[in-house]
Amino acid sequence: MTAATEASTLESRVGHYYQMDDTYLVGREKVREYARAVQDYHPAHWDKAAAAELGYSDLVAPLTFTSVPGMTCNRRMFESVVVGYDTYMQTEEVFEQHRPIVAGDELHVDVELASVRRIAGRDLITVTNTFTDAAGERVHTLHTTVVGITAEDVDPAIKAVVQRAMMHDVNILDGSDAAYRKTVRPEGEVRLAEAGTTRMPGTPSFEDVQVGDELPVHHARLSRGDLVNYSGVAGDANPIHWNEDIAKMAGLPDVIAHGMLTMALGAGFASGWSGDPGAVTRYAVRLSQPAIVLALDGADIEYSGRIKSLDPATRTGVVIVGAKSGGRKIFGLATLNVRFR
Repeated sequence: MTAATEASTLESRVGHYYQMDDTYLVGREKVREYARAVQDYHPAHWDKAAAAELGYSDLVAPLTFTSVPGMTCNRRMFESVVVGYDTYMQTEEVFEQHRPIVAGDELHVDVELASVRRIAGRDLITVTNTFTDAAGERVHTLHTTVVGITAEDVDPAIKAVVQRAMMHDVNILDGSDAAYRKTVRPEGEVRLAEAGTTRMPGTPSFEDVQVGDELPVHHARLSRGDLVNYSGVAGDANPIHWNEDIAKMAGLPDVIAHGMLTMALGAGFASGWSGDPGAVTRYAVRLSQPAIVLALDGADIEYSGRIKSLDPATRTGVVIVGAKSGGRKIFGLATLNVRFR
């Protein structure tokens, strides 16, 4: 099959939809486990009383928590629907928080192939996850964009090595389109949860912030142990995040941090400044470079931020988040939409 034929085949599958077989129950200990893995120590993720002070019924899940059930649900998409690639490289993520997810939420999770775009000879594939609560309201929407890497860009020798290094029951290289049948999203009303825009946020008052205000710079340290822990918590089994030999075989200078982990650290940096992790309504990150995590020295990631714009009608603002590691920008563009009191 030619590259053009493969692209045409994949474009015909845009709109493919399925729902997670069972609901995902958000547990307190899973929230704490994830918060620890992404070094987010905001009290609302750890202490029920602290969460209650901000108006939440239970522990609040960190903004990027949805990536965990999302990754589990997306396996089928990348194993049997999005085919023709040997692996994928994450490039962009958009989190839309219609209301914060809290411990005790029972979520329906679905997956949809949202778009396929060819730019500069590469296929950019966007998959959208939506999270709906027991009341039938959509509480979160997650858009993941990856670049499809074909066999011509992958050293054949790495395939066998990767399969020997992977945890059991995970296969990130060999997709199959056998007996493909397209299923699409059933028609019906979409009800967005409104609690994310009606609850009084625990942030500074709108009158106390100004365009150009800078967030205090924050440094996050990552070790190889942090990467291994995050791999297990988040379900990301790709060995380039913990195996130096495989990372170098893949053309990387060394082991790299998960893009999603660096995004989660950025979200925690922002919520630590704002005072309320549930005040964010949208978080979009375009990755530019990976953070290299050395065996002995680890990695230092410097996060910074600046208020780009403010809207007095909605008492909201847009914050630009910067991230650098090893003297290189690892975020190409990252923005947070925040509600203020």
